[in-house]
Amino acid sequence: MSISTQTNNPLHGITLAHIVTALYDHYGWDGLAERIPVNCFINDASIKSSLKFLRKTPWARTKVENLYLAMLQHNAG
Repeated sequence: MSISTQTNNPLHGITLAHIVTALYDHYGWDGLAERIPVNCFINDASIKSSLKFLRKTPWARTKVENLYLAMLQHNAG
């Protein structure tokens, strides 16, 4: 990616750990599991286990990133 496309990327410079932590703080594990029903949010959920799963599972990471962006947009509006 070129520098100009990164400056337009709202996730540029934000770590996955920050995203998961912010979503957990906002929704809790139950709320996350309702919105994205994956095992890492349903059974024995933790930041560490969620990060491990999301780093290996691109489709789930995309859903988490999209939920984070929607949360930011909702909070800003």
